[in-house]
Amino acid sequence: MRIGLAGVGRIGSFHAKTLRQHPEVKSMVLADADPARARHVADSLGVDAVARTEDLFSTARIDALVIATATDAHASLIVEGARAGLPVFCEKPVAIDAAQTRGVLRRIESARAPVHIGFQRRFDSGYMAARDAVRAGSLGWVHTLRACTLDAAPPPAEYVPTSGGIFRDCSVHDFDILRWVTGREVVEVYAVGQNRGADFFRAAGDADATGTLLTLDDGAIALVSATRYNAAGHDVRLEVLGSKDSLAVGLDDRLPLRSVEAGVTFPSGKPYTLFLDRFHDAYVRELAAFVDVAAGRRESPCSVEDALASLLIAEACEVSRRERRPVRVSEVTV
Repeated sequence: MRIGLAGVGRIGSFHAKTLRQHPEVKSMVLADADPARARHVADSLGVDAVARTEDLFSTARIDALVIATATDAHASLIVEGARAGLPVFCEKPVAIDAAQTRGVLRRIESARAPVHIGFQRRFDSGYMAARDAVRAGSLGWVHTLRACTLDAAPPPAEYVPTSGGIFRDCSVHDFDILRWVTGREVVEVYAVGQNRGADFFRAAGDADATGTLLTLDDGAIALVSATRYNAAGHDVRLEVLGSKDSLAVGLDDRLPLRSVEAGVTFPSGKPYTLFLDRFHDAYVRELAAFVDVAAGRRESPCSVEDALASLLIAEACEVSRRERRPVRVSEVTV
């Protein structure tokens, strides 16, 4: 299998290294908005590079496409790849907002090629175990979920205005995993936010810390928190509380949380600082799954429709934060 990869920044170069090691990936070709960077990464891996991203479709003769470019290029590359009959993997988001995501869906609806959107938590062993427990009924009925995505440090100032905001960029991972673990849909949200850090968040109309109360379609309650300022470390967790049992994802010795109880030494490990460290194995499994998708052995494990469902929750949260009221997700679906 020959795979083309567009975008060799931090996550793209990681994906390139991962795919290079997959036994079914016989060759690769890399492209980037900066051709010199593409050539540098390609040379380090012993693979090909092309001068322009559009060359992936014209001269590279690829069997599948991986997209890790800047967000504003995702939609057009997904459409071009799917219409060319190529299986496509794309890092989230599909597009910057729900309207553009729906546009992608319309433009690829006649294409037969599968599209896999990158929500890597679906391939993390902890989240997979939580899903299995919920689906098996071992927790009883789930009444409460608590999720968080707490970044150790804020992103660069220039990233924020094009990120879509903290709900679309950050908490959307929690929204997706809540749907995936429980098999339920979010029907209503109430979100608040604060700006106590760098001024560039406020200038972009964004928040640097948020809290959201979500109601699921079976009545379960979920609480999701996010921040760009968790200096103790990168903290991503999920707690699922049921009538018979409860469990936690991310409660390991690298948890960046300090107990002040006497005699308690847990956790004692070195905290994660980056999402690539926290989810290294999940990213590897995710790309192995895409190779299976490209080979026709399985369907897409995270479709454009899945990505849209989580993005709609994020958009409802943004409306709620801005208007200071509960918002039904159905309000933003039309």
